[in-house]
Amino acid sequence: MTVQPSATRGAAARLLGRLLVTPALPRPRLRRLVQLYAGLALYGLSGALLVHAGLGAMPWDVLHQGLSRQTGLSIGTWSVLVGALLMLLWIPLRQKPGLGTLSNVVVVGLTVDLFLWLLPETDILAVRVVLLGLGVLVCAVATGCYIGAQLGPGPRDGLMTGLAARGWSVRVARTAIEVTVVVTGFLLGGTVGVGTLAFALAIGPLAQVFLPLMRVPAPPAAGPDGS
Repeated sequence: MTVQPSATRGAAARLLGRLLVTPALPRPRLRRLVQLYAGLALYGLSGALLVHAGLGAMPWDVLHQGLSRQTGLSIGTWSVLVGALLMLLWIPLRQKPGLGTLSNVVVVGLTVDLFLWLLPETDILAVRVVLLGLGVLVCAVATGCYIGAQLGPGPRDGLMTGLAARGWSVRVARTAIEVTVVVTGFLLGGTVGVGTLAFALAIGPLAQVFLPLMRVPAPPAAGPDGS
């Protein structure tokens, strides 16, 4: 018996639908992909700016930096490894990754190492303060690009939403995760400082400005005749 191609495609689509939150790439495809990978590269840039500022990294990079100092592996390498480990925690939480999730794990780690290598270090306090401000601003733009593409949550956000689905409030889940991450990273030698606090206070309001600007509109719904 010959299997019809349409039946094979349908079975594949159903399988992907069970595994991924975004099994197909919605239109407009090019804009979503450009925005996704631009956002991920900007995440890497923002992390590098905050690390080079030396005034306190963003919460997860405090952990990555601490692990890096203890092991000799790069911050970007630890970003990839931690992201992959977090995705294992998604399994019992029954969270579904998307293209953005899988890309996040790899691209942010690669780009943060690239920009740490490209950007010069400085001991001038005024320059470090500028790097801090730019890092927070760039991260807000990156957040707007990444979330606006709507191709799946990041591995860290997925952990938070997974806990929220188990009865935690989003605020409690996020606070518990980030406090644990910062304390662990600090004990390992990561840099906690005014930059960490400034990031925590400013990223939410700034991201809220860019999210509506970057949100990709949903494709039009098909009519009754499928058009």
